[in-house]
Amino acid sequence: MGKIVSLNISREKGVNKEPVESVEVKIDHGMVGDAHAGDWHRQVSLLAEESIDFMRNKGLELDPGAFAENITTEGLELASLPIGTRLSNGQVVLEVTQIGKKCHHGCAIFKQVGDCIMPREGIFTKVITPGILRRGDSLDVMP
Repeated sequence: MGKIVSLNISREKGVNKEPVESVEVKIDHGMVGDAHAGDWHRQVSLLAEESIDFMRNKGLELDPGAFAENITTEGLELASLPIGTRLSNGQVVLEVTQIGKKCHHGCAIFKQVGDCIMPREGIFTKVITPGILRRGDSLDVMP
């Protein structure tokens, strides 16, 4: 069983994402209020708190959202989920569309420690069923 540890949005691209208590997600869009939302296959990004802890153990002080992930989870091995897997909080349904991504040039975290986990362990989803996500919600793999 997984859990939403943090929900993170940014009003414009190129700035740190800030945590919010809840957020609406829409089909063909993603998170309302997030600059990276849009009608494409990477509407909502997720990264596990366990992955962030790996980077913290390299000496970095990192808050949820530091890797520009929209949803920080706990208790899910996100990078092992196959494309097409669906996740739900009991209302919203997200479908995995991509595992990892190419790291953008000049990633501050990579410059600091020579490594970044988002390209390997971050996942991207599209919204299948719209609704509200809240910090603390369960987030589970659907059968």
